[in-house]
Amino acid sequence: MEPIRLAFGVHDHQPVGNFDHIVEQHVREAYRPLLEALAARGFTPFTLHLSGPLLEWLEAHDRPFLDFVGRLATDGKIELLLSGYDEPILAALPRADRVEQVLRMREALHRRFGAGVRVEGLWLTERVWEPDLATDLVEAGVRYCLVDDRHFLVSAIPKERLHAPWWTEAGGRRIALLPIDEQLRYQVPFKPPAQVLGYLQQLRSAGHRLAVLADDGEKFGGWPGTRAWVYERGWLAEFLDVMLGAMDRGEVRLVTCSGALAEVASGGLAYVPAVSYREMEKWALPPEAVHRLEALERDLGEARLAGPDAGLVRGAHWRNFLVRYPEANRMHKKMLALSALHRTRAGQPGAPDLSEARRAIGRAQCNDVYWHGVFGGLYLPWLRSAVWQNLARAERLLRAGEPLAVEVTDVDCDGRDEILLHSAAVSAVIAPARGGAVEEYTLFGPLTNYASALTRRHEAYHDEPPHGQPHGEAPREPAPVDAEDRALFVDRVLAADVSRETYASGRYAPLRTWARTPLRYRVETGPDAAQVVLEGDGLEKRVRLAADGALTVSYRWDGAGLPSDARFAPEISLAAPLQLETDPAAEWWRFTIETVAKSERGLERTPQGESWTPLWPLASGAARVELRLPSRTSPQ
Repeated sequence: MEPIRLAFGVHDHQPVGNFDHIVEQHVREAYRPLLEALAARGFTPFTLHLSGPLLEWLEAHDRPFLDFVGRLATDGKIELLLSGYDEPILAALPRADRVEQVLRMREALHRRFGAGVRVEGLWLTERVWEPDLATDLVEAGVRYCLVDDRHFLVSAIPKERLHAPWWTEAGGRRIALLPIDEQLRYQVPFKPPAQVLGYLQQLRSAGHRLAVLADDGEKFGGWPGTRAWVYERGWLAEFLDVMLGAMDRGEVRLVTCSGALAEVASGGLAYVPAVSYREMEKWALPPEAVHRLEALERDLGEARLAGPDAGLVRGAHWRNFLVRYPEANRMHKKMLALSALHRTRAGQPGAPDLSEARRAIGRAQCNDVYWHGVFGGLYLPWLRSAVWQNLARAERLLRAGEPLAVEVTDVDCDGRDEILLHSAAVSAVIAPARGGAVEEYTLFGPLTNYASALTRRHEAYHDEPPHGQPHGEAPREPAPVDAEDRALFVDRVLAADVSRETYASGRYAPLRTWARTPLRYRVETGPDAAQVVLEGDGLEKRVRLAADGALTVSYRWDGAGLPSDARFAPEISLAAPLQLETDPAAEWWRFTIETVAKSERGLERTPQGESWTPLWPLASGAARVELRLPSRTSPQ
């Protein structure tokens, strides 16, 4: 009986905007010790993917590690994988951007490790697949792509047939798909090495010729508790002893993914639907749907879910994160708009060099901040800030020298028009359907979107009992939840008995809110400023934006039918500090916007910005708020 071929792969990535000390810790405690151990013990060849952001960090901070990787690649001991350079979800990009991202990765690998290094396979970020990807990947020179075995199970292809390469096509452009074995992905490095080998032996006895394992390098020392388990308590050393012994006995043989493609016969033709891995599809659901899916899984039982019906039980596709989180959608649609603007501007005769803008757009495509699961992702403000900085940097270059302009367009693609105002200094979005809330306020000097504070939302894991607490009991301190999405100038009337503490908790009901009220609007333009006048439901709201970015909002309101002691209270949720001035003087309520989100370390509280709310007596009838421009212009 011939040995079973094992294609062993590691994916190492750190997102744009992550802190240096976090990246350094992962290199020191996970990436380096794993590669050094595999190479020293002769557990080669294997497959390695380093993302573009991590490559750039290593080039700046740890060139010896890249030199080590280069020697392994030159000696044929590892096979390097492509991806989108900035680790984007390729399915979420325009088609030209997909190709460009992959080509940039190929160029970077050849530049660093030599043109002779073979790179023909692709690590598909978060394994988010859509059928039309095949055409673009082939155009970028990709021969094969790693996906999960689940991608085939949802098409009712039996698991027993997935230990082989498969092929798919779009428009006649053909690409190979290598299914990653989910059972191996769960076993390594969390199960005893003898159990891992036992599974491989079962596959071999059943006549299978290939097993593919490729997963995050952070599992080998970066996740909480894994460093002690993998290295200090000896899991990796035992794993290598067990596997090398099996290799000596002719039971297992290591191959690269390209080797597997060359040596193992095709499983056939498969058309894989829009799909990702199982956990991702569950995370993309709203909380109530997560609970229904989990109830369905309990009703079916472990035995049935371990069988062929498992692939038919699904959550939502990755793009649903853009519905669940409007903050992610606004970043995404801004990125798409700037990418299209760049291609238009760069394609004009005599256009200036806009390559720096292109790179900034590419960095803003890094995937982590557009979704949320077990890891922080969207909930990490420094990652969102990095994306908005790159978007602002790109837009500043693309709009250099432009006067103030106004566009009425459906910015977020939800079927309702927004008002987009932009100049060489600022970009802002006003949403008439949300009572004239300012959903974006990006100043190009400080490269900051001051309207990007995150809304406090209910998540499915908020319903889980604390560690050690019986199921069925609510958490002792419920996570605060906002009834309405955050932005700048979300307008309400509050009753006199609403306290600052109750207001900050989100557990109050306004007497009136315009947060979801569509208002009539008109735009008045002048030589140095534009004013959007919004009216409806007893409110007149004038949002004035100057070409230099100065923003003023003026109000008139009708308090008829409301208690005389009520207060008019527009909430301004700031992602970064700004000076606010009011006329007339107002009482101010201020609190930190803090979310409770799940990470690999458990539930964490994270400041997302500051809520500022001026309060005026309802009888005042009119007021004005001015956002003063910051004096500093860094970061650059």
